[in-house]
Amino acid sequence: MRQAIKKGRTIIFIVFLLFVWELIVQFAQIPHWLLPAPSAIVIEAIRSYKAFSPHVLASVQLALLGLAIGIMFGLSVAVLLHRSTMIRELFYPILIVSQNIPVLVLAPLLIIWFGFGLLPKLIIICLVCFFPIVIAAMDGFRQTSPELKHYFEMVGATKAQTFWKLEWPYAYPSIFSGIKIAATYSVMGAVIAEWLGAKKGIGVYMTLAQSSFRTDRVFVAIFAIILLSLLLFSVIRIIEKLVVKGRGLYAEHSRH
Repeated sequence: MRQAIKKGRTIIFIVFLLFVWELIVQFAQIPHWLLPAPSAIVIEAIRSYKAFSPHVLASVQLALLGLAIGIMFGLSVAVLLHRSTMIRELFYPILIVSQNIPVLVLAPLLIIWFGFGLLPKLIIICLVCFFPIVIAAMDGFRQTSPELKHYFEMVGATKAQTFWKLEWPYAYPSIFSGIKIAATYSVMGAVIAEWLGAKKGIGVYMTLAQSSFRTDRVFVAIFAIILLSLLLFSVIRIIEKLVVKGRGLYAEHSRH
């Protein structure tokens, strides 16, 4: 009940902000090309639905593919860094420093090395999704209960058995937290990747709208990105509830 009330308040507040936005645009007579009213954006979204939907579909496909690859690569690296102290000491500082390099700075290099095809776009999305998954997974592995690890040692479990039977499932909440962050980033990464050169996609649609000063279409694209990010976040959250079945795991995880 409390969750429903909180969500209701959030929705009411968003509607209020849109209403204020509408009033400001109407009474201040702001030019349509500079800042369109929310009503104009909705009208344009309905009017351009058929032309816009193929771009949305292209971005969703690119984001999902990049996210899937990013999850697999990120979890693999997290497991490797966690299981090997030497590799972790060598590569973990490099991993942290690499996050200070903006993805857009790497874009020209990716185009030079891999051309304008699908590969550089997937690399960009993977780079965007990779870091939060690795950090969250490694944090989850480290937070495994010492008492349970000691119990596994007492019963003669190997390090591999301890990892796969204890540390891996214990880290599920942290892993899914990283995946949820990466899922929201994947849509943004797909749009950035499409700016490098693509035939379809929300990024292409935004570029065309910007060049023709169709600010209403730019806002349509922005709201589409927001909705897609929220949708992906919600889907991952549902999967998380299905995978992490026991609420006790969350409770135990939160105590450590």
